[in-house]
Amino acid sequence: MAESKPDQPIVVKRITAAHGHHGGSWKVAFADFATAMMAFFLLMWILNQSTEQQKSAISSYFNNPAAVDLGGAQGVSGEGPGPADPQSQLASGESEAEQLRQLSEQVQGTLESLEEMEEFRDRVKVEMTPEGVRIQIMDKGNQSMFGLGSAELEPGARRLLHELAHAIATVPNRISISGHTDALPFGSVAYSNWELSTDRANTARREFLAAGLDPSKIGRVVGLASTALLLPEQPTNPMNRRITSLVMNRRTVEAIRREGGQLVNMDH
Repeated sequence: MAESKPDQPIVVKRITAAHGHHGGSWKVAFADFATAMMAFFLLMWILNQSTEQQKSAISSYFNNPAAVDLGGAQGVSGEGPGPADPQSQLASGESEAEQLRQLSEQVQGTLESLEEMEEFRDRVKVEMTPEGVRIQIMDKGNQSMFGLGSAELEPGARRLLHELAHAIATVPNRISISGHTDALPFGSVAYSNWELSTDRANTARREFLAAGLDPSKIGRVVGLASTALLLPEQPTNPMNRRITSLVMNRRTVEAIRREGGQLVNMDH
């Protein structure tokens, strides 16, 4: 009689058809990567087409959007229209940068074209800064804006300030005027380099007004004595004696307002 075999287990294999190695998630990742690359190349193209002033305005907006507005030359008190939409703010910032650039070129052109300004051509420094257009009038050797230890302007310096006032009047921005001395001790406790630098800054302010500059454009007048030397390594150099007029952009005015009327290192 044949020997019976034990029951064999029945194994059932279920095969599920695969839908790609990782399903559809790779498509989403690839789409994100492609979008990021498009944004990157678009950014590179925009930066390549932009001027330095436009780049500065773009940077200013993304660093501090609240500081860019359409309110014109906003006062230190912060009064003025509220901010507009970001795109309008950015366009306004670029427009302001272009106005200040043109002002810088106008001042340079005045120095080069007017014969009576010849003595100041190597004593006036005009530069675009993150705060605005800085115009510095420096002493050199025996050439000085003021009499020795005095706040009385020399005739040539008076003519120069009148020319600067006419140029500054072409933009809506406010200005900060600061007086500086060298590190040589002067006077006494009652009247030192602090008082002298302040008096000289105020003399420049009065001369701007005498030339027809709107008083509302004066945003700040300070005397800094020798605390912000132009040539720190040469503290007694005559070039440290100077008047600085800063035509402030909106971001600087806003910074002054936030600091309660003071902005550290603005005049360096």
